[in-house]
Amino acid sequence: MKHKGSCLCKSIKFEIEGEFEDFYLCHCSRCRKDTGSAHASNLFSSSAKLKWISGEDKVKTYRVENSNHSKSFCPNCGSALPTLQMDGSLLVVPAGSIDSNLNISPKGHIFVDSRASWDNNLETLPHYSELPDNSKKD
Repeated sequence: MKHKGSCLCKSIKFEIEGEFEDFYLCHCSRCRKDTGSAHASNLFSSSAKLKWISGEDKVKTYRVENSNHSKSFCPNCGSALPTLQMDGSLLVVPAGSIDSNLNISPKGHIFVDSRASWDNNLETLPHYSELPDNSKKD
């Protein structure tokens, strides 16, 4: 299986060859900081291979001291990018960076005890196909 991916500005492109063993929505405080959101959506593989198609020299990686946590990103647009963690034995790929269709769905939420205080029952909120027009009053 091959997956193509890129950053938002398209200056960095990559390809992943192989299978993802896991797909989790991580609510740990570090992943929330990484994404600025309720959780990170990460794919994990111990066997897939990462190939940079363009922009490899631009990729920046931040590693949290005294931990296994790291984040790779595009310095131009800030998009999260794949990173090797656990001394290179684990490929972690932000699911939103993949441009091709995925054949795997999230297996669950992890580190939920660390979730944001406002992250409760978010699935019950209204769904909009685009930004709602809040200027109209009923």
